[in-house]
Amino acid sequence: MNETPGDRRPAKPIRLLLAEDQQMMRGALALLLGMEDDMEVVAQVAAGDAVVDAALTHRPDVALLDIELPGMSGLDAAAELREQVPDCRVLILTTFGRPGYLRRAMEAGAGGFLVKDGPVEELAAAIRRVLTGETVVDPVLAAAALSAGPSPLTARECDVLRASADGATVADVAAKLHLSESTVRNYLSAAIGKTGTRNRTEAVREARHQGWL
Repeated sequence: MNETPGDRRPAKPIRLLLAEDQQMMRGALALLLGMEDDMEVVAQVAAGDAVVDAALTHRPDVALLDIELPGMSGLDAAAELREQVPDCRVLILTTFGRPGYLRRAMEAGAGGFLVKDGPVEELAAAIRRVLTGETVVDPVLAAAALSAGPSPLTARECDVLRASADGATVADVAAKLHLSESTVRNYLSAAIGKTGTRNRTEAVREARHQGWL
């Protein structure tokens, strides 16, 4: 059988790092990918803020990162990997196939973005392609991202929404972000308007649904 360029197997095993907070999912991924004759799982972490240290220690070729991780999101971890371990390629693997997440993943330097409901054979093929420098994106999600357009929220508006997500008061948010309370209110008002919602609770919910946070 002829192999396509994306299916060519490297001479040595591809070293993988898995970042997934659900132990059962992480274990299943490690088991399935470890069965590939050209792959080796060299590190597993359950938190985003453990990704860079694990990558520096184990020097993986490809890091598979979930987005919703404790400590630090997979998107933020991807950005840190780009800075500190630039030779490690990143593949975002998530349950949440949201257009905003895809855009943020690409901005963070990820080489691929796939949802978790695909077969492991497709994931293994995507890992090989990402390692060669290709960009691999779920086609349905790519089309959705193009139609959705970029996030209307500024970075500071996102910061304020995140800080207020758990019911924090305006004073709490202002203290946390070193802003005045009037500035926080202005950012919240702008975010509510841009998300087409009625209050900051709805604005946070909508921004998360779109993958902007």
